[in-house]
Amino acid sequence: MKKTLIALAALASTAAFAQSSVTLYGVADASLSKVTDKSAALSSAGTMNNGNSRWGIRGTEDLGGGLKAGFNFEQGLSLNDGTLAKSGGGEFGRAAWMNLSGGFGEVRLGRTLNPSFYAAAAWELTGTANYSAVTSQFGAVLGGIRNSSQIAYTSPNMGGFSATVGYVLKGNSANEKAKVDLNAIYANGPLAVALGYNKVQDAEKNVHVGARYNFGMFTLAGGYMDPAGDAKGFSIGGAVKAGPVDLVLDIARDTEAKDTDLLVEVKYPLSKRTFSYVALLRDGKKKAGALGAAGDDVTGLGIGIRHNF
Repeated sequence: MKKTLIALAALASTAAFAQSSVTLYGVADASLSKVTDKSAALSSAGTMNNGNSRWGIRGTEDLGGGLKAGFNFEQGLSLNDGTLAKSGGGEFGRAAWMNLSGGFGEVRLGRTLNPSFYAAAAWELTGTANYSAVTSQFGAVLGGIRNSSQIAYTSPNMGGFSATVGYVLKGNSANEKAKVDLNAIYANGPLAVALGYNKVQDAEKNVHVGARYNFGMFTLAGGYMDPAGDAKGFSIGGAVKAGPVDLVLDIARDTEAKDTDLLVEVKYPLSKRTFSYVALLRDGKKKAGALGAAGDDVTGLGIGIRHNF
């Protein structure tokens, strides 16, 4: 009898463990970066990195009946000196949220990437790398990459279509201004099309729409951007696969300021989780851009390696 109870207890423990999971993950990204009028430097979270170095913990629990609860906490960090980067928030400024998901979709609560960012990521050729020409020229159209205290609902995926509506209450804003942030994304097969919209109460709206089509060895992408204020314009670019090498050429043009940003990216996979890259970003800089304040044209060069774990 005692052996049976022990066996049943072990079985119950195993079943409970199988219903939940916690994953440690992260990115280590280091590049040698050189920007006009600045000395070369080692960087792990700069404009000429593919992405910011970080680590995080995420988990899910199966609540039964198709309902799941989850969470995500994520911190930025520097490979230069080991210090933490807050990414505009607290110690877990990159992500600090929990969610409930099921057949109805997902409800997410907390600090997270905003819906407008996910809209751009659906079609942008570099996977929204730090050195993206689109974000260099039109980063403002995203209304900030992350929202704190966001209440968001994402619909179920219906044949490739999904939509997210995010809202920040006035009581959670330092200036007592509510914010709405949303996207509509269609991604099915070779085609991806996305719309992003965000607006702070009593301020102008930010709108962008973009599309990407994969022809096999060649991918074409472009978008229209209408940030708050006078700036507006477009982006257009292409990606080519030459054996294992991925080549990207992307142009982002502010038609009001007559300012053009240009990106050339080369990536070479070393494994499924690690790749090397070379990126050259020319920032037209007739207004403030990714590489600094407004002024003369500035060029940035990054040669690096990224490992995902």
